[in-house]
Amino acid sequence: MPSLQDVRRRIRSVDNTGKVTNAMSLVAASKMRRAQNAVLEGRPYSEKIQEIISHLAAQRSDEEGDLPALLHVREVSKVGLLVITPDRGLAGGLHSSINRVVTPFILSQESPVETIVVGRKGRDFLVRAGQDIKAVFTDLSDRPSLIDTTPISRLIIDGYSNREVDEVHIAYTQFVSTMSQQPVVRKLLPVEPAHLTGPSQAGYIYEPDASSVLDSILPQFVEMQVYHAILEAIASEQSARMVAMRSATDNANELSQDLTLVMNKIRQDSITNELLDLIGGVIALEG
Repeated sequence: MPSLQDVRRRIRSVDNTGKVTNAMSLVAASKMRRAQNAVLEGRPYSEKIQEIISHLAAQRSDEEGDLPALLHVREVSKVGLLVITPDRGLAGGLHSSINRVVTPFILSQESPVETIVVGRKGRDFLVRAGQDIKAVFTDLSDRPSLIDTTPISRLIIDGYSNREVDEVHIAYTQFVSTMSQQPVVRKLLPVEPAHLTGPSQAGYIYEPDASSVLDSILPQFVEMQVYHAILEAIASEQSARMVAMRSATDNANELSQDLTLVMNKIRQDSITNELLDLIGGVIALEG
């Protein structure tokens, strides 16, 4: 049985850990609220621009030469993959969940995969897996602006336009709720045409021309999709961290209570033994 001093030392250690995890939970909760608001406010715009681009792609010109580079569908010789993960741990199984969907995706590709990584956790995982990493972005702010994510978007746009890759996919954790984050891998380029029926098949008249309009819109579309995916990943990270730290705090409090009971039992046993020694000494003297 451990000594009373050892138990007291462990109780202090557990209490200090609980204070740290509680503080981290409170910080994550404040960041989570801002990140959730940013995601929920930006999601309608992201979904709408994706719908518009897919409709335009479905009604594109019959002349392939008039199409912008980001709409060209070609034979796949190399696949591009943008992986968005946290920089730090202490977020439960968040980074493990995104790694679990990235691994089968890479293994299922018949062509080589070139990756762009956002976050240290994804970088470390892909380096250990021996994957081809083109670029790494770390230390993004918890409240990034579109300008902060533009270099990532430009790498994707230039790589696809210059035929360095023939498809681009994006992997990130989609924010569902505070308790739920869903890892997803979805195609970003080329844009998937929508399946139009009925009145939605009406054509568009472009001014000055279709090529100029789409050349202007498509880069903004890619920038917005990348930016919103990063916002989704940040909201998921802060939510997962808050839940994980709150659970760690509860576990620390519970362990502290259990150790306090052990300490009290050791003290009681010590007092009982001392009383027995005193009684035994008195009996010996009287005898």
